[in-house]
Amino acid sequence: MIRREEVYKIGVLNKPHGIHGELAFTFTDDIFDRVEAEYIVCLLGGIFVPFFIEEYRFRSETTALIKLEDIDTAEQARRFTGIEVYFPVHHTDELPPEELTWDIFEGFRMEEIHHGYIGDITDVDTTTVNTLFVVDRGGEELLVPAREEFITDIDRQHRILTVNLPEGLLTLNETYDKEEEDEEAT
Repeated sequence: MIRREEVYKIGVLNKPHGIHGELAFTFTDDIFDRVEAEYIVCLLGGIFVPFFIEEYRFRSETTALIKLEDIDTAEQARRFTGIEVYFPVHHTDELPPEELTWDIFEGFRMEEIHHGYIGDITDVDTTTVNTLFVVDRGGEELLVPAREEFITDIDRQHRILTVNLPEGLLTLNETYDKEEEDEEAT
């Protein structure tokens, strides 16, 4: 059984392409093309299920057409529309640090060199100009800029990202919340 901490999200399957079971695949990480891997993992009904890749070809920098083994018709492929695609974390060990994408850090523990454990990275937000780690800090969401210069260590085996954050960044949300409370009180 594949566990959540053994994979990370790399994209989503879109609509079928053609009649032979090929699917459009929008990805955020092309690791499936950069390492020796024979399969991807799909999240089906809350269960991570591996599917062997028969072939794929790129359509753009973020889209590929992918054919999965034993998915041979458009009808079979249609059942995969909107399905999230994951990739085994252990394959990232094959890559040098400069080739890692931010998405790989989802599920890592974030530790700060002066403050210790901050929380777990639950998501990577790439919808803004600056990529952000979404960190669950005791039930509250903390947004931390994903910047190479903040990272001091990456422990892939134990899934720990150690950072050295600028002073005040961890208390920025607290300061903002206090200012909002003060404004409401006046």
